[in-house]
Amino acid sequence: MGFFDFGTIFFLIAAVVIFFQLRNVLGRRTGSERPPFDPYTAARGDKDAAQKSENVVSLPRKRLPGEPAADTYAAIDAFAKPDSDLNKGLRTIKDNDPSFDPKGFVDGAKMAYEMIVMAYADGDRKTLKNLLSREVYDGFVAAIGEREAKAEKIQSSFVGIDKADIVSAEMKGGEAHVTLRIISELISATRDKAGAVIDGDPETVAEVKDVWTFARDTRSRDPNWKLVATEEED
Repeated sequence: MGFFDFGTIFFLIAAVVIFFQLRNVLGRRTGSERPPFDPYTAARGDKDAAQKSENVVSLPRKRLPGEPAADTYAAIDAFAKPDSDLNKGLRTIKDNDPSFDPKGFVDGAKMAYEMIVMAYADGDRKTLKNLLSREVYDGFVAAIGEREAKAEKIQSSFVGIDKADIVSAEMKGGEAHVTLRIISELISATRDKAGAVIDGDPETVAEVKDVWTFARDTRSRDPNWKLVATEEED
């Protein structure tokens, strides 16, 4: 019994000593401890930070009534000399058709030019009807009909366009009119019913100079331009 009492007292004393040692170590703060992790608080913090980041937006300066955007005429000024008649005409078209771009227009006109030249040579009335105004279409179709009546055929090969420049631009009422001077290379020969060459040369590349005017009603939803006037330079 005495042995039991002595052992019990010994273990009690050892437990008390160990407790106080652990308390001194575990209860001491060094100032570098991380706070307890709270997933809900952390989520709210991340959300608040994201909202603050999203709310920091640089707003553009509000334009005054009637004031155009700073870059509205940038493409036009790069295309035509500022204050020139051509620049003013292009700006007027831009005012009526915000989607108008002079460079894009020239690229489209060059494609239309080749299509029209080849459609005329082939007698393709359907293609011409989609690209020409009524007046120009009637003139082309009349020439095609006269050629067909004589059993004549045009043999053409389009080589390419050397140059295409806008020479004038203006608004006529609600219609935008743009005139281009186009220099192209074409191999063309007209043959009679017997196949003999009566005009042109099937072996020679000829330089052709044309002045064509395209127009579009800016009030219409139809974005397509049509050829409204043609003139051949000497």
